[in-house]
Amino acid sequence: MSEESSQKRWGHLRKVLERSSPFSHPEFEPSSEVLDFLMTSCKILVIGAGGLGCELLKNLALMGFRQIHVIDMDTIDLSNLNRQFLFRHKDIGSSKAEVAAAYINKRVAGCQVTPHFSKIQDFDEGFYKQFHIIVCGLDSIVARRWINGMLVSMLNYDDNVLDQSSVIPMVDGGTEGFKGNARVILPGINACVECTLDLYPPQVNYPLCTIANTPRLPEHCIEYIKLIQWPKENPFGVPLDGDDAQHLSWVYEKALERATQFNIPGMTYRLVQGVVKHIIPAVASTNAVIAGICATEVFKIATSCCIPLNNYLVFNDVDGIYSYTYEAEKKDNCLVCSQKPLILDIKDPHSFKLKQLIDILSESAEYQMKNPGLTTVIDGKNKTLYMSTIKSIEERTRVNLDKTLVELGIKDGQDILVADVTSPTTVVLKLKYLTSDVEMS
Repeated sequence: MSEESSQKRWGHLRKVLERSSPFSHPEFEPSSEVLDFLMTSCKILVIGAGGLGCELLKNLALMGFRQIHVIDMDTIDLSNLNRQFLFRHKDIGSSKAEVAAAYINKRVAGCQVTPHFSKIQDFDEGFYKQFHIIVCGLDSIVARRWINGMLVSMLNYDDNVLDQSSVIPMVDGGTEGFKGNARVILPGINACVECTLDLYPPQVNYPLCTIANTPRLPEHCIEYIKLIQWPKENPFGVPLDGDDAQHLSWVYEKALERATQFNIPGMTYRLVQGVVKHIIPAVASTNAVIAGICATEVFKIATSCCIPLNNYLVFNDVDGIYSYTYEAEKKDNCLVCSQKPLILDIKDPHSFKLKQLIDILSESAEYQMKNPGLTTVIDGKNKTLYMSTIKSIEERTRVNLDKTLVELGIKDGQDILVADVTSPTTVVLKLKYLTSDVEMS
């Protein structure tokens, strides 16, 4: 591309980056070097190549970002084609990340998108450290929490003072139907995902120990059939398909049997559909709006041309168009970013059972863990209290679920180490007994 063509192509960006403005960031200095940095050095990671991800990749490429990586573990399905416009019918069954990257690289001259057909958990902090900004177009709260925990774990402190160079900003977008949100997270500085966990709807996943041993809801019975009985019996010789009426009828009949066994009312075919398929409506226009906002925030952070969003925006176009912004506050006792263990009050450790602790971690809006594994140190030795993710350990530790904390030898003030898919690092809980008759030493 000639110099003249390049000047014309990026003229709109040069007007923003090479001229002063009353809306500029106080520390912004207009310069041609800003655009050069954006186009040659700035590395962006896009997580997710679905409805939001396709829009984000298109926006970022057309805004001048050339060093872009994209991660997505999914393949293209027919239902994606109505809004994920980087894909075609011939791409069905292929990697979303690889097809999206190839399309952008072909369509936008000079842009180099590197795809990663994998999970975010497959990479260590060395991989994430190479990026200047991370932008998320995810449909999973678990994945959001994991990448949030990874970025917080990468922070460096010197005498309790945060090293600003270790901060990697994260721009996060989310949509559901005609509603959406965008937020700017500066790890260690403002509110992280975990600080505002109660803003998210309750999780639809249930702890394995509950659905296998003590189901209380019809959803527990459905999850049991889906996760345990279907793989065991393999009734149709194929994986469970939420769009297959035969499959859903089988799950409904088995779930109804289990619900009857445990005297659990409320089992319906429609409920089975909702639990099995995890139905979330998707609207292309909402994705476009939220992705546009997120891409703008990435541009503002990368260039310092304008003050970033502070720090949470809500969008709603159900009746007209409405949005507002507010500052989500950093939580002093945040499980992830407060840099200190969270204290959990226990009223009566003599009757409080381990399975009750797991239920709190799984069902409370404050924790929303998926399948927490608990370990501790007793008499100087590591002890696994319960872990559901490894079959042999689950079978060996299942007996602990019905034991009280005192029976397990857990004392007042003891640390419980919790591992869960929602965090890349171990979470520390300190138990505080509210009764005075429990030995503390």
